[in-house]
Amino acid sequence: MQKEKPVYEDFAVTARKYQTLLTKKFINRKQWVDPNPNEVQSIIPGTILEISVKEGEVYNEGEPLLILEAMKMQNRIQMPFTARIKKINVEIGVRVPKDSLMVELEAVEIEE
Repeated sequence: MQKEKPVYEDFAVTARKYQTLLTKKFINRKQWVDPNPNEVQSIIPGTILEISVKEGEVYNEGEPLLILEAMKMQNRIQMPFTARIKKINVEIGVRVPKDSLMVELEAVEIEE
């Protein structure tokens, strides 16, 4: 039986170049994805207590979207920017897992 040859990966730290072996844990980790600004996701698991918006309506930055209860605390989720509510993917009383897509937003032109 022939032993597998190690595969070294290159990386740089402050202009110095190194080679290392990657661990299985590192290789199998969940890859980071740049978040979509038009999606409001739950950052913790919890239960939806209140939904303050309606689909198709335009809401201003800072207005309340919904209340997510987690660990006996009520987390008020607010509009990140002025936008139209494209779709609401949750209902009152439903438990949502971490990273669940709760609300989809659609950018709108701001009149000055």
